[in-house]
Amino acid sequence: MIQNKIDTYKHKGLRKKLIETIKNKGIKDEAVLQAIDKIPRHFFLDLAFDKIAYEDRAFPIGEGQTISQPYTVAYQTELLNIQPREKVLEIGTGSVYQATVLAEMGAQVFTIERQKKLYEKNMISYPFLAKYKNIKFFYGDGYKGLPTYAPFDKIIITAAAPMVPIDLIAQLKPLGVMVLPLGNEEHQTMTRLTKQVDGTLIEEKFENFVFVPMLKGKSDH
Repeated sequence: MIQNKIDTYKHKGLRKKLIETIKNKGIKDEAVLQAIDKIPRHFFLDLAFDKIAYEDRAFPIGEGQTISQPYTVAYQTELLNIQPREKVLEIGTGSVYQATVLAEMGAQVFTIERQKKLYEKNMISYPFLAKYKNIKFFYGDGYKGLPTYAPFDKIIITAAAPMVPIDLIAQLKPLGVMVLPLGNEEHQTMTRLTKQVDGTLIEEKFENFVFVPMLKGKSDH
């Protein structure tokens, strides 16, 4: 539990090394790097991972889900080009780490988790998140988004989408941006879609990644 954790000088030093690692891999956005530097990633992991929490790799968080590799988080966030006070819809809350990075950058984050156990854990387990009043949590089907709160300036999908979810495009503002790993379960290409005023999409393709699959519906077990 986060209550038993502190952010030590050692942790902060490990974060500095992590920042250098992801910078060397090509991340240039200083706002993204600063946000990652401020967030204690070990808070989102079990104590067993404390000594390796700042390695640039994914770790299991239960329910078949993972906390994403920091480079991947930075990569998607950089493509979004987050600006303060933008409304951002995140599909796949997972560990809340990605949502926290967005919130640290000043975004208003609306994040959906389809796994009820993870959603409930996120609501009660992380007192550290109390400082982020700009994160709102929802239990629901990511494919359907949050039409009540639309439109959004940006949308980020943190699971492998086999196709572009049409409902989510409808919830994106004109000139809004969606970033998602698009492809099958074995191989996805990070894709950025920019919605034009007439509703058409400009598609840009980037690096290849491997994410857990984006599933339809909600899971309550």
